[in-house]
Amino acid sequence: MSELLTSAQMRGIESAAMDSGQVTGLTLMERAGQGVVSALGAAGVLAQPGRAAVLAGPGNNGGDGYVIARLLHDLGWTVDVLALGDPDRLPPDARANADRWRQDHAVRTIEAADGPAPDLLVDAVFGTGLTRAIPETVSRAFAALRGPSTFVVAVDCPSGLDTDSGRRLWPDGAQDGPRADLTVTFHMAKCGHYLADGPDLCGRIVVADIGLGAFTPPPAAPFAGPSPDRLRLVAGTADWPAALIGPPRPGAHKYDRGHALVLAGGVGRGGAGRMAARAALRAGAGLVTLACPPAAVIENAARLDAVMLRPLADAEALAAMLEDPRLSALCLGPGLGVGPRTRALVDVALASGRRVVLDADALTVLAADPAPTLCRRDADVVLTPHFGEFARLFPDMAAAVDAGGSRADAARRAADRTGCVLLLKGRDTVIASPGGAASVHAAAYDRAAPWLGTAGSGDVLAGILTGLLATPGRGPTHVLAEAAVWLHVEAARQVGPGLIAEDLPEALPAVYRALAL
Repeated sequence: MSELLTSAQMRGIESAAMDSGQVTGLTLMERAGQGVVSALGAAGVLAQPGRAAVLAGPGNNGGDGYVIARLLHDLGWTVDVLALGDPDRLPPDARANADRWRQDHAVRTIEAADGPAPDLLVDAVFGTGLTRAIPETVSRAFAALRGPSTFVVAVDCPSGLDTDSGRRLWPDGAQDGPRADLTVTFHMAKCGHYLADGPDLCGRIVVADIGLGAFTPPPAAPFAGPSPDRLRLVAGTADWPAALIGPPRPGAHKYDRGHALVLAGGVGRGGAGRMAARAALRAGAGLVTLACPPAAVIENAARLDAVMLRPLADAEALAAMLEDPRLSALCLGPGLGVGPRTRALVDVALASGRRVVLDADALTVLAADPAPTLCRRDADVVLTPHFGEFARLFPDMAAAVDAGGSRADAARRAADRTGCVLLLKGRDTVIASPGGAASVHAAAYDRAAPWLGTAGSGDVLAGILTGLLATPGRGPTHVLAEAAVWLHVEAARQVGPGLIAEDLPEALPAVYRALAL
């Protein structure tokens, strides 16, 4: 797994490199320009010289644009550079590259952008660190130059993308703005490439090496959890979930693999709990019991075979059931209902000392409490809200996200407030633990799984996580939450279009076979 950087972290790495005397700003700018041109070549865009327009901004991103313009010209391209602002007022390194270009070529203002559309449009207007809406002149330039067959490459990020939060920073009321077919970023990907609107704007991501590895702290070991000050990217490589999950040891019996307990709702409301229980069993728990109100036993018995079934009248009955020390993990919420009974069950589960997953209705009853005490502060409880549930639980943090803040930062604050691992579901699912450790799995780019937007898929995710948590000694809760999200998306990718939630547990064996488990 890799890590994602904030704009401030990237500036710190660049400054450390330049302060060391081992590299100059001009050298980094040259490497960045070469990285963009190399990525374009690898994408097949440069096979035949054509017409290119380079939009160069008022900072160092614009300096990269002048390098790219020169390199494209040397490859036989006809290049038109349009500048935002006065090139004479660029920072020193960017000014040096602008002057080198202007020795033999004219530079027009971005306001003069007009057709015909070029074959290649280079977005080097704004890079990392932008926090305000881009000028309307930039949006108009893109609209004027981006034709149906124009290939757009963004330098570091599309102009108008907040590379910390992933929010688009377009003018008020704008229906469209800078989007790229390819985004070439430098050294490491940034948080905003994977959060919120980032995948919609970036097209495809390529990370170009510009020689800063010696100035970057090494990433945390996969099984240790992420570094508190970094956002870890849960990526598509299969090595780490395979090593984490592992096959059952030879001779292991069912109780060695853990016993998960899933609480289900009443008559006619058992489907969500059954899906969660099935997922927990497929994920690897040795036993799974579904506990439901006595009136729902017959309904559930008609639908369950490998999953065991127990009647559960109330919280007192749950406390008695948990006297069995072999019950190792609990899942509460899917289809459970939102009345006082559910709140009493949640309280017993949280007091039990077990690993607990709280989802759906369990979160709703907690949100109804004006001052909820959510869990023990040992990070062995996982809350799995989608953003609507998150907003009910943490309205102040949700408001900050709605105002343009980062989902990752909000999840970190929620984890600190509750002492829980917080799994904030979405295309950009964020996993956060108390103390600042956070990860993101983006079901985007080569991990896209839009079919997961279907009823019941979140119940299955809760079950997968419960099944992983049930096996003793498997790993830290945060890392198992990362694995659950990865498996959930991988199962969806196995099924593909037409997926319904019931398909996901049945796809897990194929995922595990691919992991050689």
